[in-house]
Amino acid sequence: MSSTPLLHDIFIPDGLAVQEAVARTTHLGIGAHQDDLEFMAFHGIAECFYSTANWFGGIICTDGSGSSHSGPYADMTPAQLSLIRMQEQRTAATAGRYSFVAQLGYPSREITKPLGSPLVSDLVALFGRMKPGVVYTHNPADKHETHLRVLVAVLGALREIPTSNRPSSLVGCEMWRGLDWLQDDDKLVQDVSGHGNLAASLNGLFDSQISGGKRYDLAVAGRRQANATLLDSHSGDACSAASIVMDLTPLVGADTSDLVDFTLGYVDRFREDIRNKLHRALGL
Repeated sequence: MSSTPLLHDIFIPDGLAVQEAVARTTHLGIGAHQDDLEFMAFHGIAECFYSTANWFGGIICTDGSGSSHSGPYADMTPAQLSLIRMQEQRTAATAGRYSFVAQLGYPSREITKPLGSPLVSDLVALFGRMKPGVVYTHNPADKHETHLRVLVAVLGALREIPTSNRPSSLVGCEMWRGLDWLQDDDKLVQDVSGHGNLAASLNGLFDSQISGGKRYDLAVAGRRQANATLLDSHSGDACSAASIVMDLTPLVGADTSDLVDFTLGYVDRFREDIRNKLHRALGL
């Protein structure tokens, strides 16, 4: 079992009982760090905001103690920073009207251990309490290794739960690397325009990161606008903000080793597209 108690911190913004709040979740985000959900899974948050049928739930896997910090947070100890980040995530859950947010509190060094991490057991226990239709998590081309370990744990957990509890859709989201390089046929484009004030509010709540030296709020907003504008060179913008995600649904229930070939297939198609277009430009 886990070396960290299951549900190290669980927060229900509207005060519903834990079991009911988890069970009503229709859209689930699973991220490595506090603020990952708001930056990568805003599509799910926006779809559930003030919905009477849909509820967004979130799981944060690490304690946030190793985050970049400077300025007013420069003298914080890792334990102090972890508590601040936990509270920031709770505040975001309230502002976004989440069904719940569970913060499992693992140090990043535990997440980066080889397979067999107790994180998988914790995720299995949580999946056993709900049946979300869509799960948002990190994409397999992300350059942050903690993000990749979380993805592997998510896939491992999904393999262990009954087929009837598995989501109908699993998507890998942009974080440390965008996904604009995917071929157009490989892209799942999510329209995240129309809730600009909500997005800005959520992005700006993580002051320990923003005032601590990382302007994630501006970067994420800029990426979404760039995705919308640069998606198609021959037509007007279909939306003002877009997230690009990778469809990982074929990996649900598959062997972990399939993840490598699955991901490199996207890279191979990208490489072939570059090759073909250069050959045409060169008249070859």
